[in-house]
Amino acid sequence: MNKVVLITGATSGIGLACAKKFAANGDRLILTGRNEHRLNEIRKALTEKGSEVLTLAFDVRDREKAAKYIQELPAEWQQIDVLVNNAGLALGLEPEYEGNPDDWETMIDTNIKGLLTMTRLVVPGMVARNSGHIINIGSVAGDAAYAGGNVYCATKAAVKALSDGLRIDVANTAVRVTNLKPGLVETNFSNIRFHGDSDRAANVYKGIKPLTGDDIADVAVYAANAPEHVQIAEVLILATHQASGSVIVRK
Repeated sequence: MNKVVLITGATSGIGLACAKKFAANGDRLILTGRNEHRLNEIRKALTEKGSEVLTLAFDVRDREKAAKYIQELPAEWQQIDVLVNNAGLALGLEPEYEGNPDDWETMIDTNIKGLLTMTRLVVPGMVARNSGHIINIGSVAGDAAYAGGNVYCATKAAVKALSDGLRIDVANTAVRVTNLKPGLVETNFSNIRFHGDSDRAANVYKGIKPLTGDDIADVAVYAANAPEHVQIAEVLILATHQASGSVIVRK
């Protein structure tokens, strides 16, 4: 049966890859992001291939706007079966004592508070229907800090704790919770981290074949379509020559 899948941060990277993979699976999509023009382009491309797509342009940091959009969903879109909390970012790679407080706030407000906002808005409906699935996009960075990663790593450690806590909270229901923890994925992630310095961003992936957004989306679709009695609680996904967040063998 086709599901209604809500994906945050769906305009690029892992979020866009998830949109394409769930669409190919026959699911109906609610795609959110900050760039309305880009959302419209994606909706057009997917609907031309036969998918049903609804786009909502808002920043997950804006709790009031997020609530307004979710509460005003058309009746046929209100039963959200899968929530993919993907919206997130890293900013900067400075020592903690030299970090930019504005970068800290953006990461914390997006990666933690934004995820909490969407969870709070969507999951009560899942609990009431006794069905649903939350897929949080965490990171290997949530397992252990790496040099310069301090606040970003802390936010992804929070994603793991929030995923584990939510799984406990809904254990008396049929709602499932998955935390996906990618390693090096070549998207615009590093370009954003370095505030548009594309040369510095390119060095992140030098000497190793990184993962792609499609690799992570494949796992998300697999988890969402596992038998109802199977809960894929957590998956760590690394490039072949990456052993942890800080151990990467480059050629």
